[in-house]
Amino acid sequence: MSKGRESKPHIGIYGRRNSGKSSLINMLTGQSVAIVSEHPGTTTDPVKKSLELLDFAPVILVDTAGIDDIGDLGVKRIEKTFETINHIDLAILIITNSLWGDFEEQLVERFSKQNVPFIIIHNKIDLTQLNSKLKTSLQALPQKPTIVEMSMITKVGLKQLVDAIKQTIPDSSWQMPSLLGEIIGKGDIVLLITPIDTEAPAGRLILPQVQAIRDILDNDAIAIVLKETEVEGFLRSTGIKPAIAVTDSKIFSLADSLIPADVPLTSFSILLARFKGDFDSYIKGTPKIAELKNGDRVLILESCTHHVSCEDIGRVKIPTWIRNFTSKELEFDFVAGLDKLPRAITDYALVIQCGGCMITPKQLKSRLLPAIEAGIPITNFGMAIAYVQGIYNRAVAVFE
Repeated sequence: MSKGRESKPHIGIYGRRNSGKSSLINMLTGQSVAIVSEHPGTTTDPVKKSLELLDFAPVILVDTAGIDDIGDLGVKRIEKTFETINHIDLAILIITNSLWGDFEEQLVERFSKQNVPFIIIHNKIDLTQLNSKLKTSLQALPQKPTIVEMSMITKVGLKQLVDAIKQTIPDSSWQMPSLLGEIIGKGDIVLLITPIDTEAPAGRLILPQVQAIRDILDNDAIAIVLKETEVEGFLRSTGIKPAIAVTDSKIFSLADSLIPADVPLTSFSILLARFKGDFDSYIKGTPKIAELKNGDRVLILESCTHHVSCEDIGRVKIPTWIRNFTSKELEFDFVAGLDKLPRAITDYALVIQCGGCMITPKQLKSRLLPAIEAGIPITNFGMAIAYVQGIYNRAVAVFE
């Protein structure tokens, strides 16, 4: 399945200033994409670079500021460095001169808390070998990290590092499961209902629709793509009975009336919810919409940034539908991309996450983890829409 830049597995590069983080990225990519300097603190904000690992997968390398940065700006850079751990699938921690202390311990503790596997590089072995006592200590860490001794100058250890990346990065971050593979079989007809309105990108389909088409083809099934205005006539004139119909969530109610009751119906957003998100938590959290009270605050999380229109699904339609369904006075906050929340997660009675087509499963799950840990119910755009429109049971039945 093709993947957008932000949905590729992310590998974070960490370490003290001048440990060789930027040099490692330049060596892996074969390009001078990260500034290398003898002066500590050259890298300020996290920098991303795409890399195609041969016989593996495309990945994103994330270069971060030194964990030992100093000064007021240094404190802010370190905060951003720690923030990146929420969004990566694998960490590489670089040390030199057998130096291991509080800075490295803090990183390892955060890796463990976020369930991020990591590799330790001892760099500059052309100058200083890894202390045997420290090596034994690192090998005894609970996470059992792979330790690679290398030199960015001579490229000693490069092959060992690449092999370690392939072996350590979680399969779930790059061997993406099928959207529909457990539901459809070879030769099945899948009807995709795709409205073309002001939110549709000019000349293109939205990413979840493209992903669904590719997944159907990968499963040797047949994709039929129609606008909602053509569905009724198509079904009547052809007599075709699809194995399943998938609709854009914003016309869920219309699709429900168009698709025969004995044909499974779900949405692109719900497919992505099962594909990437915490589906069990969504299932538990969605009915909590009915329990919202006057004055409750709802958080809506969007994985991408876009122009807001009067037809905007997340910022206009969902709040309107939920207010109408509950007949309650509710407050809504909206957060795009991976921006910080405007208030504490405990201030919210409900969190509604979009499909997350533009971010990795790890990023999406990390985004939702604070709410889950705080006991805040979570749901997904498509599931919330189906619930308030009275077709929730039908929309999720196919996954049961």
